Amino acid sequence: MKSTFALSKVVSRSVSHLTLLFMGLIFLTPFIWMVLVVLKSPDQIFSNPFGLPTSLGSIKDNIHTAFTAVPMTRFLMNGALVVSILLILQLTVAIPAAYALAKFEFIGRRMFMMVVVASLCIPIQIPMLPVYIGLAYSGMLDSYFSLIFPFIISPFAIFMLRQQIKSFPDEIIQAARLDGFSESAIILRLILPEVRPIIAAFSVFSVTAHWNDLYWPLITVSSQTMATPPLGMLYFRDGDMGTNYGALMAGAIITVLPVMILFLFAQRNFIKGLSVSGHK
Repeated sequence: MKSTFALSKVVSRSVSHLTLLFMGLIFLTPFIWMVLVVLKSPDQIFSNPFGLPTSLGSIKDNIHTAFTAVPMTRFLMNGALVVSILLILQLTVAIPAAYALAKFEFIGRRMFMMVVVASLCIPIQIPMLPVYIGLAYSGMLDSYFSLIFPFIISPFAIFMLRQQIKSFPDEIIQAARLDGFSESAIILRLILPEVRPIIAAFSVFSVTAHWNDLYWPLITVSSQTMATPPLGMLYFRDGDMGTNYGALMAGAIITVLPVMILFLFAQRNFIKGLSVSGHK
């Protein structure tokens, strides 16, 4: 009886792992195909699009073309600058706002919380037209400010952080106030260590979303020097080497790598942050 139970358990685990492996291969197929394209010459791409490369000599040419056909380094620097400044500003606004909504009693607190929740239900495209008109009239289009300003206030970050801060014991905060801690010191020394997993999870969400965003840069950016990585791929396509799919895929891989590396480094805190926020 025990041997039968053990065998069924092994079979069940094997089926589960094989299913996950199969699904993983399906999701990885586009990335595998991108790598194969980078390894091929233009002739091999069209003659044998799904086959293995016959030589690896084309990878150097494709990567070199990706950096010379368009200012790829500039695109990467723009993307890194925008997502870094934006993340810092989002957290600077969201952490005190979440702390106030979780631990302070003031007139309109419920209304503010309702606004935060309602904002999560509104597609980002809806308020973009008035924001664009305002930026156009103020002459701020095609700038870092136009790429960052509309996203400084993140209702998602406020909501996630508020859920975690709300469970923080009020007694500890009251004791800190009696010891002479200011509200800023309480946030920096008590709240921040508590919400670190939430910050890590939101950071991955924010960086990934704004690094890969094409919609807003496509509207506000008109010069190549201000382009972010996804918009830079469009300039690459329209360039002289736009038909060189090996170089185009090399540029796409270079664009994706920073986000993948970030997720690998933040994976543990990211999963922890999601699990913590899911139990609040």
